[in-house]
Amino acid sequence: MFIGRETELAFLKDKYDDPQGQLIVLYGRRRVGKTETLREFCKGKPHIFYSCTQSTDKVQLAKFSKQLLKENIPAKQYISEFSDWESAFRSILDLPYGDSKKLIVIDEFPYMCKGNNSIPSILQYLWDSEFKDRNVMIILCGSSMSFIEKDLLAEKNPLYGRATGIYKMTEMGFYDAVKFFSDYSDRDKVLAYSILGGIPHYLRQFNPKLSLAENIKKNILSKGCVLYSEVDFLLHQELRETPIYNSIIETVALGSTKLNDISQKSLVDDASKTSVYLKNLIELGIVRREFSVDSKIKEKSNANRGTYRLTDNFFRFWYSFGFTNISQLEDGDTEGVYNYVVEPALHEFASFAFEDVCKEFVRELQKADKLPFRYYKMGRWTGKTTVRDKNTSNGLRTAETEIDLLGIGRNEEKYLVGECKFKNTPFDYSDYLDTKAKLTPLKDKAEFYYALFSESGFDEKVIRESESTDNIRLYDLKEIVNYK
Repeated sequence: MFIGRETELAFLKDKYDDPQGQLIVLYGRRRVGKTETLREFCKGKPHIFYSCTQSTDKVQLAKFSKQLLKENIPAKQYISEFSDWESAFRSILDLPYGDSKKLIVIDEFPYMCKGNNSIPSILQYLWDSEFKDRNVMIILCGSSMSFIEKDLLAEKNPLYGRATGIYKMTEMGFYDAVKFFSDYSDRDKVLAYSILGGIPHYLRQFNPKLSLAENIKKNILSKGCVLYSEVDFLLHQELRETPIYNSIIETVALGSTKLNDISQKSLVDDASKTSVYLKNLIELGIVRREFSVDSKIKEKSNANRGTYRLTDNFFRFWYSFGFTNISQLEDGDTEGVYNYVVEPALHEFASFAFEDVCKEFVRELQKADKLPFRYYKMGRWTGKTTVRDKNTSNGLRTAETEIDLLGIGRNEEKYLVGECKFKNTPFDYSDYLDTKAKLTPLKDKAEFYYALFSESGFDEKVIRESESTDNIRLYDLKEIVNYK
C-alpha cells in the first residue's frame, strides 16, 4: 500500500494536466521514496519507466532502446536498437498514446549522464527544437543531489532554464510517517518516528503488528536484517574514507554540534578538513547546519558559526546505540544490547525528535489559521537571554540558553515561545516560569505568546495559569499526534 506523498503527487498531476510540454526534474537523497512516488503517479497512465544502470554508454543505449521498442512505434519495424541517443529520444514523439501525454520517466538519470556527458546537451537541443511545444512529459529523477544541483541545473549547463518543474523530495513528515503504525499508541508513534524518521524504506522494515521493542530487536539490532547494514551500505556507496565519516557522524550523534568540538572528538587533523567532510554529509542529506532562527546573513556566512545535527533519525539511532555496540551485536547479543543500552535511554533519545514533531504541529496550526498570529519564521533559538536564578537580587540573570521553538512575527512585534517536554511527568509550573523568563528584555516592545507541549499533560498550576490568560496555549500528546 502506498502511503503519503499527496503534495508530490498533486504537483506531478498538475504538470501532467498542463497541455504544454513538461520537463520535470525530481531529485532527493537515497531511500526517500522517489521511485515509489513516480510509479504511483504513473499508475493508470500510458508511460515508459526506464531505470538507468551503472553501465557503459553502449549498454545503456541498448537497454533504453529495448524498452522504447517494446512500444508500437514506427522504428520497431526497421531496427532492433537505436544507433544514437538523439534518435532514441526523438522517438518519444512517436509513442502511440493518442490524446494522452507522452510520459517518460528516466530514473537515476545521473547514471546515464555518467556514461555519456553529452546527453544533457542532446536533451536541450530536442527540448528547444521539438519537445517543449508538444504533448510530452519527461521526468528526470536522481539521487545524486550534487550532480543535479551543480551539474544539471546550474547556470551555463545545457538544461539550465529548461525545466518546467524542479522538485526536491525530502523525507516524510511525522503525520505521514506514523501512518505506517496506525495501531501504535501515541507515545510509541513518537518513539518509532524518533528511530526511523520519515524515510519510507526504513519505515517499511518495521512490522506494525509487532511491538516497538520487538521491531527494534528483530529489524534493527539483529545481524542480517536490512537496517542492520543500511548505514554501512549507504556510506560505502556514496563516500570514500568511511572510517573518518563514521567517526564524525558518531560524534555528532552523541551530542557534539560545534565544528571545533566535532573535529577534536572525531580525531580529524583540523577543523578545515572536518568542515569538508561535514559539507559532503550535508550534500547527502545526512547532516544539516543549523543557525538560531533569528540569525542574520553575516553570521550564516561565517564558517565557524552554526551547529551541526543529523537530519536522519535512523542514523542518529544507529550511531547512538548500534554502532557503539557493534561487537556485542555481531556476537548475537541482541537482547542484552536492547535491555541494557537501548531501552533505558530510548525515551530521552526521543525528546529531540519530539521537538521536530511539535514544529510540524505548529506549521499545521498556521496553515489552519489557529495561531494567535502568523509567524514569518520559526525554529530553534539559541543565544544569551534571561534565566531564573534564586541567588540573584531580582531572581534573574543572563546566560547562554536555547528555546525549543520560537515563532517570530513579520515586524518582530510578536513572538511565540514554545517549550517541548517529552517526559513521564507533567509539565510543571517551574518549567513554565523558566520558559516565561526567556527573552524578558524584548517584552517592553513586543507581544509574547507561549505554546507548551507535553507528553504527560500539565500540573494544575500551569492549567490555571493558561485559563487566566489568552497568551498561553497548552497542547498534550494526544492532540499533537492525532491532529491530522
